Amino acid sequence: MVQEVSSHGLGILPLWAWIAFYVLVFVMLFVDLRMFGSKEGQHEVGGKEALKMTVVWIVVSLLFCLGIYLLYPVEPHEKAMEFLAGYLIEKSLSMDNLFVFLMLFSFFGVERKYQHEVLFWGIFGALVLRSVFIFAGAAMVERFEWVLGLFGLFLLYTGGKMFVHKDDQEADLSKNIIVRWFKKLFPVTDQMHGEKFFVRETGSTGSRGRWLATPLFVALLVIETTDVAFAVDSIPAVFSVSRDPFIVLTSNIFAILGLRALYFALAAVAKYFTYLKYGLGIILIFVGVKMLLAMNEYLNELGALMGMQLNVPHVEVSTSLSLLIIFGVLFATMGLSYLVSRRSGKQGAQ
Repeated sequence: MVQEVSSHGLGILPLWAWIAFYVLVFVMLFVDLRMFGSKEGQHEVGGKEALKMTVVWIVVSLLFCLGIYLLYPVEPHEKAMEFLAGYLIEKSLSMDNLFVFLMLFSFFGVERKYQHEVLFWGIFGALVLRSVFIFAGAAMVERFEWVLGLFGLFLLYTGGKMFVHKDDQEADLSKNIIVRWFKKLFPVTDQMHGEKFFVRETGSTGSRGRWLATPLFVALLVIETTDVAFAVDSIPAVFSVSRDPFIVLTSNIFAILGLRALYFALAAVAKYFTYLKYGLGIILIFVGVKMLLAMNEYLNELGALMGMQLNVPHVEVSTSLSLLIIFGVLFATMGLSYLVSRRSGKQGAQ
């Protein structure tokens, strides 16, 4: 087995490879910003445009996966499969998160033509935060391998929570702790000012006063903090299919790079994803069990300390089988959602 995490936390690849990847990411973000709208004349992103960009991002991700298969210095076939599995896990979890963004934009009254600006900077912030989380997670796993067992238990908990959470349990964002904390530190206006995040207050005499944050910036702040909570689920899940920090990072980042396009594509067909959360719950439970079975020695030792003889077997689930199960669960739950939605629509038309 090749040692995947080195003492400097960069895995088996040299520093220049990481730098080249981040340069590629920033170039793609710039291209995405130019293709999805410019500062001059914001426009509403239509379903066809969003679908086209979603396909472009998926193709770019698959090309990067092909690059791993052709160029990765060790076990290229296995690494490519790990990338695909990690990408699919992160992309599927992100789909559920996007419906939360729909609720956030509705609450803050953000018009559709300004939503892509918020999502762009939200994704940019997510790239930075997730890079920090993944490097920290890789270093932690290298030093304390038993942490993967805790990841597995947490994923079982979050997967089970998918089945008991009700769709109508929407949080009152006016009571959100981040919103309340920010409003205490910085003045916020209730009025939207186009695509601006901050505006200067104008006094009665026309003098320029203090800076005010707009609801657009507050929406961005909530999206950033919400992504932190999402990352707590998704990053441990990707560690279930790979411990190589480069694979974990790149699959995670490529999945969220296309979130902006995916959001507008899904917004038009949200009703066809009724049962998606149940599929995500099954996936999280699966990867949690997969992690725990790989940590059987630690579980057995913990049981012995507690006076119990667990005898948990060591089971290795191959990456190809994991990929097949994840794809199968997604296909089944999304297909079921589509069929039920169509049947409901026909019954409503009668």
